[in-house]
Amino acid sequence: MRYEHITTGTRAGLATITMNRPERRNALSEAHMLELIDAFRRSGDDPDTRAIVLAAAGPVFSAGHDFADMVERDLDGMRRLLGTCATLMLTLERVRQPVVASVQGIATAAGCQLVAACDLAVAAEEVTFATPGGKGGWFCTTPMVAVARAIGRKRALEMLFTGEPIDSRTALAWGLVNRVVPRAQLTEETEALARSASRGSVASKAFGKRAFYETIDLDVEAAYAKACEVMATSAMAEDGREAMRSFLEKRPGVYPPRR
Repeated sequence: MRYEHITTGTRAGLATITMNRPERRNALSEAHMLELIDAFRRSGDDPDTRAIVLAAAGPVFSAGHDFADMVERDLDGMRRLLGTCATLMLTLERVRQPVVASVQGIATAAGCQLVAACDLAVAAEEVTFATPGGKGGWFCTTPMVAVARAIGRKRALEMLFTGEPIDSRTALAWGLVNRVVPRAQLTEETEALARSASRGSVASKAFGKRAFYETIDLDVEAAYAKACEVMATSAMAEDGREAMRSFLEKRPGVYPPRR
């Protein structure tokens, strides 16, 4: 499919979706978000794709929502746009593969939300992150959903209330990103993390990712009940059996790609 706001590519099982509106600081218009949703769903449905990288062209990862696409909207139009944003964030969670953000530049507001919504993230050393709505008249209410789940209540509220940016090392310490590396190593380190996170059984990884998001906000008893059922069921699957047999036979497991 031809896209206007993003580019896509796949190499050796690793799909890369790149936001490509550098002249607009990769701001998230409704059309841009719809393209991202479509690309993630297509990659998610591809049986040969083992992991997905979200990257960006230009000096800014994403400046958040495109206000030029918002300022004249009525209430229903604003609801539709923000609903599209929520669908995008949930799509990152619901595709079966690990999703890794490759953050080369500033990520603010919904751009910071994108990073928080990805399963994993690698950032260049000079990157900053912010939810700047607290400085002005439009609080970053939807970004806070993903950001708070990534870094916790107190740190999220500090970002949200003050609107002040945090640097990449703080983002690492707070759990917003997994790695901070020199800019020249960003692509290499992102790919390495994506490939490490996606090795082994694709089917088992998909079970595990879904169970993680379904249990993370449950109380501990309900979480164990859900996790036990998922793990028991996946043990009956071909890849679960192979994991046990290969361990007992002291050989590498063989997990062919499949849907």
